[in-house]
Amino acid sequence: MAIHRMDNVGIVVEDLDAAVAYFEELGMELEGRAEVQGPVADQCTGLSGVHCDIAMLRTPDGHSRLELAKYRSPAVTDAGPRNKPHNILGTHRVMFAVDDIEDTVARLRPRGGELLGKIARFEDSYLLAYVRGPEGIIVGLAEQLN
Repeated sequence: MAIHRMDNVGIVVEDLDAAVAYFEELGMELEGRAEVQGPVADQCTGLSGVHCDIAMLRTPDGHSRLELAKYRSPAVTDAGPRNKPHNILGTHRVMFAVDDIEDTVARLRPRGGELLGKIARFEDSYLLAYVRGPEGIIVGLAEQLN
């Protein structure tokens, strides 16, 4: 049996409101917020006493979603510094296609967005950039040329 689609990417954050505002500024749309707890949450995650607040955001085309979660319990596990380099093992970025990469970077800066390097040109195909935002989340941006 094959998968049908990727439903969402989940990211655990400490400041849910700041993370939501950052991704809304990027152009994502808030689908809703919910409080999650109880046996199903415990069974699904393999944790005990799960109680968290979540926010689900979707891309404007409706095909991709991002779930942000702020755990009330159990306490979050600190994975170390939030300014880890891009080549760290594990999940390290979420990539979005954008219309205007320079405008997008400028809009994200007041929300804590910081370029990891520079906006780079890949041949005559794309402008690419990695921006670190709230919680150390790295967002990749790609503007297709032509």
